Amino acid sequence: MPQYAILIHSPAPADPMDLTPDYVALLERYPAQVEELGGRIVTGFALQPSTTATSIRGDVVTDGPFVEAKEVVAGFFVLEAPDLDVALRIATLNPATRDGGVEVRPLFVPPAE
Repeated sequence: MPQYAILIHSPAPADPMDLTPDYVALLERYPAQVEELGGRIVTGFALQPSTTATSIRGDVVTDGPFVEAKEVVAGFFVLEAPDLDVALRIATLNPATRDGGVEVRPLFVPPAE
């Protein structure tokens, strides 16, 4: 089954310790919704707040994310879904779409030789 990266964007600094009880309840329901649509979450991770990021460009190392933004990447998960249409339907149900957003990207599969 094809796999997709679902990148979670949340308002900066996106501290996972600041989630409201209502948001946590939505997150707890999400895996069942994914399965109802024929998908499966393979793995997922929340990230520490963007204030803990370190960026490297060439030889320059700086504190903070690459760009200052109102929204930052807060986490990601790998989703298996029958096709992109199903992956997009699953992504629209993610609680992050309420105050941030999600990005869906197919995982790269090298061409067969």
